[in-house]
Formats: sequence, C-alpha cells, structure tokens
Amino acid sequence: MNLSWKKAGLATLLIGLAAGILIGFCLTPGPGVAQEKPKMNAPAHRFTVVSSEGTNLIAVDHQTHTLFFYTVDHGSEPGADLKLRGTVDLTKLGDSVLKPKLYKKKEKRE
Repeated sequence: MNLSWKKAGLATLLIGLAAGILIGFCLTPGPGVAQEKPKMNAPAHRFTVVSSEGTNLIAVDHQTHTLFFYTVDHGSEPGADLKLRGTVDLTKLGDSVLKPKLYKKKEKRE
C-alpha cells in the first residue's frame, strides 16, 4: 500500500510539473512580439555632442540633420550662459560650399 501512494504522488508531481511548463510556454510571448521593432534608419538618440568646453558647445540634431554652435559672450568666464551663434544644414554635405546660418549678438541698449 505504501508503494502505490508513492507512485501516485510521483505521477501527480510529474503531471503538475508538465502542466506548469506548458502554461508557462503559452503565456510567454515569443521574441519580437512584446517589443516594437526598431526602425533601421532612425538614430538611437536625437542629439550628439561633438565638442564641449567651458566656453563653447557643438552638437548635432539627428532628426533635423543640423549642427548647432553655442558659445559664451566674449570675455565671459567658463560656466556663463551659452548662446546660439550659428547652425549648419548637414543635408548639404558634399556640396562645394557650406553656408552656415549665423545668429547676430543682441546689442545692449543703454
């Protein structure tokens, strides 16, 4: 009698284990189902800082394909506010001439 209880317990355990594994496989999404596939032509991030010091910053916007140049006012110390001085349209790379779009300094009125 004792041996049949052991066999029944072992059979119940194996059936429960098999059912658990089967349910686990059914509930687990396959690869690529749970995540949206990344676009192949889209960059992983929007901005890249090309160069940075305490007085200037050069960055690229990958969505608009534009290079930005920021710098502090002449004579300012590092850590002062950076101001946009110019941009370059990077879609024009390969042309014989690149023309940056310059931003004038605002004159202080007294």
